[in-house]
Amino acid sequence: MRALTDIQAVYLIGIGGIGMSALARYFAEQGKSVSGYDRVSTELTQELETTGINIHYSDDVNLIPSGFDNPETTLVIFTPAVPSSHSELMHFRTNKFDVLKRSEVLGELSKTYQTVAVAGTHGKTTTSSIIAHLLRSSSKDCNAFLGGISSNYNTNLLTSTSSNLMVVEADEFDRSFLTLSPEVAIITSVDADHLDIYGSSDEMLNSFTAFSERVTENGTLIYRFGLPFEDSSRRNFTYSVSEESDYYTSQLTINNGQYHFNLHSPLATLENVSFGMPGLHNVENAVAAFAAVDQLGLTEDEIRNGLATYKGVKRRFDVHINTDKLVYIDDYAHHPTEISACIGSVRELFPGRRVKGIFQPHLFSRTKDHMSEFATSLSALDEVTLLDIYPAREEPIAGITSGVLLDKITIAQKELRSKKEVVDSLSPTEIDVLLTMGAGDIDQLVSPIKKKLAS
Repeated sequence: MRALTDIQAVYLIGIGGIGMSALARYFAEQGKSVSGYDRVSTELTQELETTGINIHYSDDVNLIPSGFDNPETTLVIFTPAVPSSHSELMHFRTNKFDVLKRSEVLGELSKTYQTVAVAGTHGKTTTSSIIAHLLRSSSKDCNAFLGGISSNYNTNLLTSTSSNLMVVEADEFDRSFLTLSPEVAIITSVDADHLDIYGSSDEMLNSFTAFSERVTENGTLIYRFGLPFEDSSRRNFTYSVSEESDYYTSQLTINNGQYHFNLHSPLATLENVSFGMPGLHNVENAVAAFAAVDQLGLTEDEIRNGLATYKGVKRRFDVHINTDKLVYIDDYAHHPTEISACIGSVRELFPGRRVKGIFQPHLFSRTKDHMSEFATSLSALDEVTLLDIYPAREEPIAGITSGVLLDKITIAQKELRSKKEVVDSLSPTEIDVLLTMGAGDIDQLVSPIKKKLAS
């Protein structure tokens, strides 16, 4: 491909995705002409349009703006969620444009930065955003491509003219993370997922092992204690909340919704650290971030202040209403492990209260592969409403429906509703704690639900 410095125009197919929109912002900030296509208009695409980026919502070659017609100066980026039959994608390929996946572009960018890459089936967005905040609020600063909207900065992209550090999420989908060569790599978890791509959990683990081996020769690999990634050829560190790890916590307490604990590294202890994100899994994410920035040389004061001021990521345990009578939380949880962690955090913060969940399954293949686990995790609620499965890139699978999942859930209070009717079905006087979960388009219900409950 041509050098990124020679590119004058960037066209993104699937520009509204969280990772794609960050690239769109990045290239616009670099002074490139940026345009793109997406299937539907969303809050993310609307925000891009306010910055002057031209976006259209029909797959039509004739809608590609002028200025994106020269293969010598135009880079085309696409998301794997876009089918190969997409007419605009076929147009650019037929006419010999440089056409790259989002991950390949991140891989090219990572070659010019000191890269910190966070991989894992769960926890990578929160962990990478904690690292980015710790670096941004320190003397080192950073660039960051995040998989969610940082509540501290209200964006998924951080850029810096003074720092050569770059924080990225290393996405395991479609083996995308194998384009990266990080100086610091973190692996948070390797639960079975994306089996439509990998075929088996063993093959998925092999791919994570290949990622761990992409750490640069003098780099550092950090992984959750218990994962099988020890490698004598480079620096390795484990982390968890357990003292068996190289990086860990002790004296953990909760006071007014905040965690307080000591942080231990192989060489030092930071006492009485404060962290405001609920759930032990998020404390563990904070420990992983601590390990990364400790290796990068942040001071104790910078780490302590960064963790105390971290505000989270939108749609990661996003508290919209919190009163004595009513609580509403929205979360991106879309895997049984994430759902269990999310419900567990709610129970920890609001003990004794009745929890109703609204869940939108994401992908037919994921629902099929983890049907029993989904049923078990959702049965930890007091009441559940299921929406239809969000298909994303997939065609339906015979016999895999939300109705089948509903039958396997063991609690008595359960129902299946459409997106259109779910908001009207809610009665604020009958809800104690409400939790919406999913990675599809359930986020479009957050504002209407919030408005309904506030009424």
